[in-house]
Amino acid sequence: MTEDEARGWLDTHFTVSRETWNRLDRYAAMLSRAMDEQNLIAESTRPHIWARHIVDSAQLLLHDLDTGEGGWIDLGSGAGLPGIVVACLSRRPVTMIESRRMRIDFLNHVIADLALHATVFGGRVEAAPARKAAVISARAYAPLPKLLLSALHLADQKTRWILPKGRNAQNELEAVRPAWQGRFHVEPSVTDADSAIIIAQGVAPAGKRKTRA
Repeated sequence: MTEDEARGWLDTHFTVSRETWNRLDRYAAMLSRAMDEQNLIAESTRPHIWARHIVDSAQLLLHDLDTGEGGWIDLGSGAGLPGIVVACLSRRPVTMIESRRMRIDFLNHVIADLALHATVFGGRVEAAPARKAAVISARAYAPLPKLLLSALHLADQKTRWILPKGRNAQNELEAVRPAWQGRFHVEPSVTDADSAIIIAQGVAPAGKRKTRA
């Protein structure tokens, strides 16, 4: 996917206002500039920010269907992928969880500059205040078993987990099945034929009695 194709994909799948295009353009520029100070994204992807990062994040919103009202929590947000992109394209309030100080400062700067309906929790996922998110996302945060365990206090039976993974997505999913119950499936990534997105709902440790929502 070229940069022009990435913009075309966004235009096809979302109603992108001029203000939103401006926000995304400014975010991409800030992301590139900040690379001179900290390693926010792989240097090799700097010329391909729209395809490798903006669209790769935006595609997660296609799986946010019928989840009702509530917030979106992004684990280990780093450079704001997908959290900042979700906040630009969605009406959901977004909370990004990040523990590294320079990245926290960068995220807060972007939120203020773009006037986004988003916040940053500075700390480890396990230390984030318990709440029930409508959606939980994580991009390059942790292997699936650790990811689920660290964020379970942020979810209930209705929470949809939208978790982009690499070529080992199916293997990661099979590895957690003995210890975790829920409705899990894998969706293809639109930006990388070798990657996939794990979608889950009703997630709980295996053997734990389910309660009515």
